[in-house]
Amino acid sequence: MVTNKFDVLVIGGGPAGTTFGSLMKMRGWNVALLEKDRHPRFHIGESLLPMNLPILERLGVLDRVKAIGVPKLGADFSVGNSGAPHQTFHFREALGDSPPHAFEVRRSEFDHLLYENSRQLGVHVREGMCVTAVERDSTGQFLVEARDESGALHRWETRFLLDASGRDTFFAKANGWKHRNPRHASAAVFSHFEGVQRRPGEDEGNISIYWFEHGWIWMIPLRDGVMSIGAVSLPDHLKTRRGSLDEFLLDTLHGLQEIKERMKGAELLMPAQATGNYTYLSSQMCGPGYLIAGDAFAFIDPVFSSGVYLAMDSAERGTHVAEAWLKGSRYAFWQACRQYRKETRRAISTFSWFIYRFTTPAMSFLMSNPRNVLKVVQAVISMLAGDVYANPEVRRRLLVFKTIYSVSWLLRWRESLKFRKLRLASIRAENQA
Repeated sequence: MVTNKFDVLVIGGGPAGTTFGSLMKMRGWNVALLEKDRHPRFHIGESLLPMNLPILERLGVLDRVKAIGVPKLGADFSVGNSGAPHQTFHFREALGDSPPHAFEVRRSEFDHLLYENSRQLGVHVREGMCVTAVERDSTGQFLVEARDESGALHRWETRFLLDASGRDTFFAKANGWKHRNPRHASAAVFSHFEGVQRRPGEDEGNISIYWFEHGWIWMIPLRDGVMSIGAVSLPDHLKTRRGSLDEFLLDTLHGLQEIKERMKGAELLMPAQATGNYTYLSSQMCGPGYLIAGDAFAFIDPVFSSGVYLAMDSAERGTHVAEAWLKGSRYAFWQACRQYRKETRRAISTFSWFIYRFTTPAMSFLMSNPRNVLKVVQAVISMLAGDVYANPEVRRRLLVFKTIYSVSWLLRWRESLKFRKLRLASIRAENQA
């Protein structure tokens, strides 16, 4: 069997893998990328954040993404059937200098675009290639085996390995590093529709988020009049389904009067799909000659559309770790690892704090009744834009927001305790199933 030798090998051809592979190739390294599926492929997670845009520009694809995307100037939030008007948070009001807009994209087109960009830059890309084994030889090189769609076995040797295998979590699963969060579990049901009413004027491309009794609902406008719509709820709610998945999704959506109005005359474009959004984290992130990025390291609830941004940003930051290893400086490598761990965990922690509290009565009240005391609303908008790393002004004001949240929780302590009890009971039952 012929062994193909590369400086860098990437497992996974999604946003994390292609970002890392392209940037490493642009810096002069010999890179291979293995993807088990074939592009284009369907994927949810169709809403980008403003902080994605500088990365896309550095990759040289921003204009191409603009051509396939719908401009997204912000996000709006509504509380179910409360009758209260929705609250819109525009990215232009964020603290700092994050871009004032983002894009909504079909992931099949977006991921394919990034993949083809890697190919055009000279990355050795292979589709239909499922990695089956990774070992280290006596010199510290990684030996990677993969099977193609015909079943034939292929082998690669690489000095540095990136696991960007997404929710397959190849490295974390193989080494026993993957740990589910026992206090957070949800299920999503989703589809694409045509003929759904959009917000008027400049807000027509904004994502809409609705709270409802069992969780939250997204509405993401895509090109050609298509709307991605999904409901995320505790697993107990999905278990109440009696008819088809299509019927269950429509019944859930039509339970909210405003969504029902927006969907008058809408047409279902594909069968509804369901997936479990089980939060997990790997106990290891990087080590001698390897790195884990994106969903291969951690997955958190997608309510703030953070997945693609965290994947691409962690991949870009990870290039400094890889280069330190490839250049032979072990001290620089471990320094880069420590910095990578710190920054990645900080970003995930910032989003997670909001995500784990998003469906609580206190959070829905604050998000639907914003008060820009000490610029805390602008700090929340910065978080929604993806500015979650080093901006001290944003971090200080988010601490103020957390204090306000605690007060709001205490003022609604009976309702808050009831909600917590119901959620923990549902998650406990799911974990025991």
